[in-house]
Amino acid sequence: MAVGTRRNDAGGNNVTTYPKIWFLRHGQTEWNKEYRLQGQLDSPLTDQGLAEARRQAELMPPILALKPALYASPLGRARQTADIALCQTPYQTDPRLMEIHAGDWQGMLRDEIMARHPDWAATSPTPLEIYEAAEGGEGLTAFHARIRDFMRGLDGPSVIVAHGLLGQVLRAEARGMPLAAAGGLSNLQGCVYAIENGVETRMDMPERV
Repeated sequence: MAVGTRRNDAGGNNVTTYPKIWFLRHGQTEWNKEYRLQGQLDSPLTDQGLAEARRQAELMPPILALKPALYASPLGRARQTADIALCQTPYQTDPRLMEIHAGDWQGMLRDEIMARHPDWAATSPTPLEIYEAAEGGEGLTAFHARIRDFMRGLDGPSVIVAHGLLGQVLRAEARGMPLAAAGGLSNLQGCVYAIENGVETRMDMPERV
């Protein structure tokens, strides 16, 4: 389907249909493990994160055989994942695929941020809502705009290796969902999300016993 095609969803809303997308979140990082906000700072994959990238690599050969375009965030954790998950197949990096910038909160522990906002204990904000509130941060409007700008340039089936919050916003856009619903989407590592004609499926490796 051509990029930018418009269609009506089940509620009669006019939405954009993008070419098929396979989305991979990077594997667990040292800062993920510590619940430290990364944003556009970086930390390496943990042993678990490397194992998650290898699980993605087991899922990718049939997808790679279709010769889709391959893209990754230029941040180290995404490139480390892409090198493994894409089975050493060359890919392009694009700065529009970087994670949302968290301003002054980058590098801070989640508990430190929550301590500054005791009122959040009652509301349990999603990670996307926390990043939206970051002092000096990028904000969701600008974040969504650059993701959508990238997506509107896709002219065929594409694999994207990037970040958790970027993935939530990108997948919500591909599914025709409102931005406000993006933070409620699953945000798993070690799997592949496939979105086609507004419908998402998740590909996982079976558990080994």
